[in-house]
Amino acid sequence: MAGPGKQALRYFLGTCLPSVKQNAVKVSVPRLELDKNIFMYFKEHDFVYAHDPNQKCNVGDVVLIQLLPEKLTRLITHKVVDVIYPLGDIVDPITGKKVVVSKYRDDVKETNQLFGESKDAFDYDKAPPRGVMKDKRDFTYQETYIKYHEDPNDQDPYGV
Repeated sequence: MAGPGKQALRYFLGTCLPSVKQNAVKVSVPRLELDKNIFMYFKEHDFVYAHDPNQKCNVGDVVLIQLLPEKLTRLITHKVVDVIYPLGDIVDPITGKKVVVSKYRDDVKETNQLFGESKDAFDYDKAPPRGVMKDKRDFTYQETYIKYHEDPNDQDPYGV
């Protein structure tokens, strides 16, 4: 058991969100909270800022964060340990196969071969890796800022 001056290192899994802080990412950490009236758990989200000096996280990535022994700033209380799953590339940790929602990509491909593939079906083998659409459709790396008012003439997509 840790003494009163020591704090156990705690790890959390969360999803990266857009952040206005320099060298930090905003992370949504899900947790279950018990409603004592009906004895059911409901998903709640805690939002924390994690130190990311190398900027290895993009919006939508699933990351592993660690609680810092002492706060870096008033808001930054965690640090990014690793990017577990980049957005769009979910891999089953047990089998190592790529996953689409709740099915393996191999199973989806096999089902499409059996029943005939739709013309509009998405082909994962021909899809480019993430980052190809940078500056064309992907602006998640751009520096964001907080909008304090809505102006219909100002259509800047980087405001949060």
